[in-house]
Amino acid sequence: MPRTAASTLASPTARAADSDRRRTSASVVLRSVLEHGPVARSTIARLTGLSPASVTDYCARFTELGLIREATAPRRSNGVGRPHVPLDLDDSRFVVGGVHIAVPYTTVALLDLRGRVLARRELKHEHTDPGRVLARAADGLAALLAGSPGTRPLGVGVATGGWVDRDSGTIVEHTLLGWRDVAVREVLGAHTGLPVHVDGHARALVNGERLFGRARGSTSVLHLFVGNVVDAAFATHDAVHYGPRSQAGAIAHLPVPGGSEPCACGRVGCLQAELSERTLCRRARESGVIDGTNPMRLVGAAAAGDTMATRLLVERAAATGRAARLLLDLLNPETLVVTEVGAMHREDCLDALREAVGADRAGNVFATSFPDTVLAVAGGSVVLDVLYRDPLGPERQPHLRLVNSETPNVDRGRS
Repeated sequence: MPRTAASTLASPTARAADSDRRRTSASVVLRSVLEHGPVARSTIARLTGLSPASVTDYCARFTELGLIREATAPRRSNGVGRPHVPLDLDDSRFVVGGVHIAVPYTTVALLDLRGRVLARRELKHEHTDPGRVLARAADGLAALLAGSPGTRPLGVGVATGGWVDRDSGTIVEHTLLGWRDVAVREVLGAHTGLPVHVDGHARALVNGERLFGRARGSTSVLHLFVGNVVDAAFATHDAVHYGPRSQAGAIAHLPVPGGSEPCACGRVGCLQAELSERTLCRRARESGVIDGTNPMRLVGAAAAGDTMATRLLVERAAATGRAARLLLDLLNPETLVVTEVGAMHREDCLDALREAVGADRAGNVFATSFPDTVLAVAGGSVVLDVLYRDPLGPERQPHLRLVNSETPNVDRGRS
């Protein structure tokens, strides 16, 4: 083959490799500012291994786009030499929308670039028709944005349980909601006019923990989500495992030895049937502890001294720990993060979960870093992960470049 022809064939691969390197470099620079800011450019170069010239170039672009800013006061090193002007994340300009679709309600929220929840609302489901649920979520986001003048939305993240295909932005199946093949990205994008990203809530929270929580710096993280839906996610070396069509982490129907709860699949003793909040609240009602289906009422009863409420919560946390131990044996992560109502709010529940996991691993087991905002953070983390992985990505450029314009902060029209 002539050399010129070989070069032509190789050039797309080379261009793709260059693009990947630029995306990775931009990501590590912005992540360094997030994690270490206020931080000098020279420190970023040392932390990332990039050349000072490259760091300066990326920081200039991020400053121009409004993602970072110089700190107000320069710092001197031991009072000698030129002062360093440290850089920090600019969390005053942009927000992202977070949507979490649970079984009883949808949470809508606005988060800043540090993953902090600025505003949120819970929208109880009057019906579970997907078109109506998503339309109400869009209305809820618009209302929150109207109450946050001076900020601009970069995108919307949607998280939920069940089988979620991230690549297509589709909820393939959510059995408890009765949803199949719901094109969330398309529908919500049409309502909001913003980029929309969709993922499973366990995977979303792995990314939230790595960016903003206790798992920052961990080489591998397992997240176990135990709500009405029970599922898991695993990340290693900054990459979440998805599997074909994003089906990894589906643990709802793992068998529980000695389990007695009937499952919708026709079997008895499936993990989700045994541990779900529906089961927990039903048992609490049968014991006369609470009315209704809100597990936080059970937490409140336990806090008020109800021994049966405490027993139900501790037993569920221990059962969660036994399930977690199986996953730990299989995946052996450095860190396990659990989102479970008892472990999130009570030390005795977290202790019971850790004891069930085993003393050899208990020190690496943590409750979620976001006990009071976990669902809002799940939704926001979907889009924030995309931002920090590719901060100069083409889909964000129009929104970032509006920073000095007079354009309204959101298009609230309906298409």
